[in-house]
Formats: sequence, structure tokens, C-alpha cells
Amino acid sequence: MRAPELTGDAWWNTGGTPLTLAGLRGKIVLLDFWTSGCVNCLHVLDELRPLEDEFHDVLVTVGVHSPKFAHEGGRDSVAAAVARYDVRHPVVSDPEMALWQQYAVKAWPTLVLVDPEGYVVHVAAGEGHGEALRRVIAELVAKHESEGTLRRGALDRTEADPADGDKTAETAETDEDAPLHFPSKAVVTAEGRVLVADTARHSVAEFASDAETLLRRFGDGTRGAADGAFDVASFAEPSGLTLLPTHVAERVGYHLLVADTANHLLRGIDLRTGAVRTVAGTGRQWRDGEHSGSALDVDLTSPWDARWWDAAGGVIVAMAGNHTLSVFDPVAGTISRFAGTTVEGLRDGQAGEAFFAQTSGLAVAGERLWLVDAETSALRYLEPDGDSGGFQVRTAVGHDLFTFGHRDGPADRALFQHPVDVTVLPDGAVAVADTYNGAVRRFDPAEGTVTTLRQGLAEPTGLVVTDGGVLVVESAAHRLRALHDGGVVEADRAEAAGGDVVDGDELAVSRPATVLAPGQVRLTVTFVPPPGEKLDDRYGPSTRLEVSASPPELLVDGGGVGTDLERTLTLAEGVEGGVVQVVAQAASCASDAEHPVCRVTRQDWGVPVSLESEGDRGLPLVMAGTPAE
Repeated sequence: MRAPELTGDAWWNTGGTPLTLAGLRGKIVLLDFWTSGCVNCLHVLDELRPLEDEFHDVLVTVGVHSPKFAHEGGRDSVAAAVARYDVRHPVVSDPEMALWQQYAVKAWPTLVLVDPEGYVVHVAAGEGHGEALRRVIAELVAKHESEGTLRRGALDRTEADPADGDKTAETAETDEDAPLHFPSKAVVTAEGRVLVADTARHSVAEFASDAETLLRRFGDGTRGAADGAFDVASFAEPSGLTLLPTHVAERVGYHLLVADTANHLLRGIDLRTGAVRTVAGTGRQWRDGEHSGSALDVDLTSPWDARWWDAAGGVIVAMAGNHTLSVFDPVAGTISRFAGTTVEGLRDGQAGEAFFAQTSGLAVAGERLWLVDAETSALRYLEPDGDSGGFQVRTAVGHDLFTFGHRDGPADRALFQHPVDVTVLPDGAVAVADTYNGAVRRFDPAEGTVTTLRQGLAEPTGLVVTDGGVLVVESAAHRLRALHDGGVVEADRAEAAGGDVVDGDELAVSRPATVLAPGQVRLTVTFVPPPGEKLDDRYGPSTRLEVSASPPELLVDGGGVGTDLERTLTLAEGVEGGVVQVVAQAASCASDAEHPVCRVTRQDWGVPVSLESEGDRGLPLVMAGTPAE
């Protein structure tokens, strides 16, 4: 089909000039539909970098930023995301989801290839498509070069700052000499020093107890995964930090554990010598298979936070990349799945059967582990279950993948918007870094109520309790700041008062619902192996399909797990709509090799649906392949 023309609210990395497909005729155009809060979208940014280098004179990548959350639709938010993740290709903001609808996109992330003549030739939803895209692009280059329709040469644009154009005043204040650049989380040592994950500078910064005087930095500031001395080691977008108990640190030889997010590693830092070493992960992102074993032999996926928890006998790691929690034993050198199934969602119950959604922050209060799930805007916790001997997951605040807002009051009515950190206050209440609301919220477990402690912050991503009060990591303002500017007395008084009450509206994801008819609907997931590959059925069925719904009563029949990528669903009469959740997986291998390289492609869809008598009887989804006319 002919690709719809590019339109948008604002552009970045184009020298101030909007791009058009007409102007890009002769180039291969790769549209990356993403949103800044989606961890899978961040994975794709890294997957595309080698392709952009390899095909630099024929390929133009355009990031189409189509927001899930209200905050993500603002120009300031997009500008911050482009800068934070060092996005160097052109980006267009699509706040009203217009391009999303024109290209019939159903999930974040989705990649669309447009050939040099302006036709959509390939669609791939989800991540892990790097090698497949390379093969498709190589075929397009050969075809259109032979036909004389390929135009080589770098894109004619003015090189600019990755976030040229729209910035907040505070974002614009940062310069090369500032100590922090989009920091994430912080911890405080027994001596009062403040350690901060300086995410966009790919390092860990150590401050004196005043939280202002920079003492030293672990990591040379370049993106990498090198071990060694503090000034030669390197990280890639580190996020979470946790200090090990003294007796454990003495045995393993390091004190600070770093969730080295974009490297898919855990790193240990000896705070006496400054030495950095890798203690878990292979550097490969987990796609499928083993999730337990020797820590250096298990693939990890975007570890976002880490916290020592005595009740689990080790460090709990939030694996945001596949919506699970792992437990890392530093002494034994092992890591294993602790909670979650890899299905994204909100489901309580036994730890091994619960659903999580991009867990991004952890805090410990005795035998209870608090956590925030960013994608369900939820505050949840785990605690030992005396009956089963395992752990139970429960939700304190939060509803589902698509409901959010800024509302205080009773927990069952309260709403957050993409929170990414949590800490326990001295009075036993829980403080939440409500990132996309620009606020710090307070949950009182005894009363079951939520209040607001502070508003007007620039994307707070971390909270830490110090002897002088609570520090906020204000990421988009590139600084640490006291929760209550004015000192300890004012902070204590405000926390004792419990904060303000905000009664905001309930919001929902803005993408349009798919209109389906009640009754039988045919679900089809298209997966075409990339050139030179075939489905891998050597050990049984090569595909897997799992279907569920929210609310559960939406789906009368057709739920559960099977091996066919097509299925008839029965949707309930009398239900207005909801979300059909689909998880598809396919294994493919090189078709002409004695020892073929194989890969697993997996994608989750949460498809909002509205039921109407004249709605469609089919729900087509594309995991990888050529769209129908």
C-alpha cells in the first residue's frame, strides 16, 4: 500500500525542517512508532543503531513518537526523551495519534519499512527484529539499485543538538560542566555520601553528604561495558542502585550493586578502591529460555532497580524488560526468576503467577517489598505467604494498563501516572515518585489513603531518605533536590500533616479502540520469517499464542494458550468493551545452514476494543511480514 504522508506536531534532528515522504523519495524509510516510557521501545532504539550505521547512505529512520500517557504527548517531554536516550535520527511528535491510525498501528513499538518508491513493504511489531530488518533492507537495496530507483547519499539536513527545538527551561540549563545529566536513582551510604546513577552520562556519581559536592565518578562517561578501575570502567544507562549488607560486601568484595540497564548487566563497585566488575548477565538481552543459573551465564533484560531483601535472601532485581522480578545471590553467584510470568499486566496472587508491568522501583520495609509498576501506574507489594511458604503479590493502588491520572484519596480511587520509584518514609508511609505527574505522592498503609507531598517537579525518578530529609532525583532538571526546600523541620511537619489532596480526572490511553462485533471474531497474527529463514519446528510447534482479556468477562471463549497463530474468539454480548491481551511468539532459523542461527520473536498486544453490532468480525495483528493491501 502507498505510505501515508508524514505529519506531526514538532520535529527534532532535522535542522528545523519537517520531513516528507515525497522529499525522501529514493531512500528507504524506517518508521519507528515509539513512546518514551515503553522499555521495549528503548530496546528498539539500540537495535536500530547498527542498521543506521550499516545503511547510512540509503536508510532514513524517522521516530514517530505516539504517546501512551498524557505527559508523553507534550513537546517538552519528547525533547527530554530524545536527549536522554541520545536519539540522533529525525523524530516527529504524533500527540493526537494521527500517524498511528493512518498506519494502522496496534502496539508499541512497531516498525514500518517504506521502499524508495513510497510503498509500505514490511511491518514488524515488538522488538528483536534487527537481523530480520537487515535482511529485508539489503534486499530492498539490491532491488532498487538495479532498477535505478535508489538514491544514495547522506540526508541533507542541518546537524543539531539531539533535542533541538522544544525544551523546558530547566532541561535547557544543563551543560557539559553540570554534574548530572538525566539521573535516575540514588542511595545513601552509612557515612552519608549520596551515590547517584547518572543515566545519560553512563556513570555513577558520588556526592558528599550535602548532595552537592561531587567527590568522584565511577565510569569514564562513555557508553560501554568495560570492567576495571573507576576511571576506565564504563556503563550504559545505569538506573538502580543498592548497597549490600556489610557482611555480604566483605565476602564478595564489592559494596554497591548497579542495575546497568542498557547493558543488561549487574555491576559491582568496590567503594574503597573504585574497581568495577560485572557480577551478573551475559550482555545479551533475554529473549527466551533459561532465567535461572550461574549469574554470569544467564541473560538479563533491562534491570531497572535492585534492592537487598532479607526475606528473599538476596537482591531483588526488577527486570523491566520482561515484566518479572529476579533474585540475585551475590555470595553464591546465582540468579533466578522470583516473580512474574513475562506477561505484561496487573494480576495479584502467588509470586510465580502474578503479572507485572515494567517494574521500575523497589523499597523494603521489613518482610514487605514495595514496588511500582510504571506501565500500570500501580503501587504494589510482596510479602511472605505463611500458608504456601512462598510469596504473595498484592496491589495497593492501581487498576490496569490503560487507566491513570493524578487523584488522591482512598486507595481504590487513587491514580498515579507512570511512577518509577518508591521509598519508605521514617513514619512507615510510602513515598512514590509519580514521574509523569511531576509529583511525589504519599501512601499511608494504615489508612489506605494517598496524598500529594509535592508537585511541579521535572520528571522525578528517584527518592532517598537521608538524615536531613528526603531527596528527590529530579531527572529532567538534572539535579538532586530536597523534597521540602526549607530544611528538616519543615519536611517533618509536612510529612506529619500527610500532604495535600488532589482530585484530578481519571485519564486513559488516547489510542483509538478497535471496533469489533460481539460474538465470534477471528484473531489472526501474521508472522513471516525474514529472508533466508524458516519456522523452526525441529522440536515441536514453532509458534505460541496466549489470549486473555480485561475485564475477564469480555472474553467468553478463545482464551488461554495454544500453538496456532489463528483463533476464533467469542466476545460477550452486553459488554461495552475492554482490552484483548495477545501474546504471540515464533521461532525461526536460517534455512541453509548446517548449524543454523535461530531466534525467537515475541510480541505483546493490549488491544482496546469497543463492541458494537456493526463492528468487525476479524482482528488482524502483524508481528512481522508484509501487510495486506
